[in-house]
Amino acid sequence: QFWKIMTFAGPALGIWLFSPLMSLIDTAVIGNCSTLELAALGPATVLCDHVSYLFMFLSVATSNLVATSLARNDLEEAAQHLSRLLLISLSLGIGMLVLMELYATPLLQGFLKSQNSFLVSPAATYVKIRALSWPAMLVGMVAQSAILGMKDSWSPLKVLAIAGAINAVGDILLCSYLGCGIAGAAWATSFAQYVAVVLMLKSLVQKGYNIFLVCLPSRKDLKQLLKIVVPVLTTTVFEVVFYTLCTYLASTLGPLNLAAHQVMIGIQNLCYVWGEPLAQTAQTFMPALLDGSSRDLNQARVLLQILLIIGATVGLVAGFSAISIPWLVPQVFTKDVVIIEKMRRISLPVLCTLVVTPPMLALEGTLLAGRDLKFLGLAMVCCYSGGIMVTLVS
Repeated sequence: QFWKIMTFAGPALGIWLFSPLMSLIDTAVIGNCSTLELAALGPATVLCDHVSYLFMFLSVATSNLVATSLARNDLEEAAQHLSRLLLISLSLGIGMLVLMELYATPLLQGFLKSQNSFLVSPAATYVKIRALSWPAMLVGMVAQSAILGMKDSWSPLKVLAIAGAINAVGDILLCSYLGCGIAGAAWATSFAQYVAVVLMLKSLVQKGYNIFLVCLPSRKDLKQLLKIVVPVLTTTVFEVVFYTLCTYLASTLGPLNLAAHQVMIGIQNLCYVWGEPLAQTAQTFMPALLDGSSRDLNQARVLLQILLIIGATVGLVAGFSAISIPWLVPQVFTKDVVIIEKMRRISLPVLCTLVVTPPMLALEGTLLAGRDLKFLGLAMVCCYSGGIMVTLVS
């Protein structure tokens, strides 16, 4: 069982690293070109990466429904779930594209106070270019989760390795050599996301799924979907509000503090996802043990114990890896000594956060697999509500 976990979770780690790694590449390249644009990247990524996290319910629902259907050997039901969720994700992606193109500037003006108004223009440029990739981002999220639900973590990893290489080369070429700055980073990321979604859909076709099948959701389907979506969406809303509030408060402390915050939140996000493969492993393998044709609660308990042991180990490695960056190689992101000093000052809370995250994600994935969503939603809402209050008070 340990070997099965490692052969699935190992490649899955690379998958979860893709999005924060692309953002971190943007941060590193832009930070070495312009401190002003590095500060602008903070609020810009709130409207790109943080808001996209609100749609994680698509990923959770896809993985959960597809894995459960396959555990019951119902291939037709799995294909129908996939078709509905691809249609929903495409519709939401187009809606977000239009919304961001129309309202990016006023949203940023409201987010940034008057003393930081000079950051609105570069931030809006980044957001509007990244907005073009919203359909690709959400459709890719569903396609990737479906493939993971089929217990295949290698295919998405290969796809995202190609897209990540394209993004890195594009960033260096457009920003460092052609002088496009923050706009160049946005174009590189958007193009990479379209490459990723095309290759991901191709992988689904090779597995025998018809990606052009239109299967409209019935009332029963929507009811089943909402049972998963509502608690997950509620949790992610509170989480996004919390991290958005952190970035907003950092923006009130001036561009240097905001730049330091942007680098450290990027590093934290990159190491945070080291625990996501454990959640994905639980969501992929637990349904068969809890509710499938080969139901075995003892094996489910053993699987959870293994995930927690791995999670504790990964947490320590992730935490110390993250805080080593501002102390050993901060020049990767900025050469400004003031920003570097501010990055180092928040090493301890970053370490504490990352140590406990992987075990927490293993437990979260198990609750999702067992569809104990009411408890999960209530627990996470309480946690983030407390975090929001502490942040406001401090």
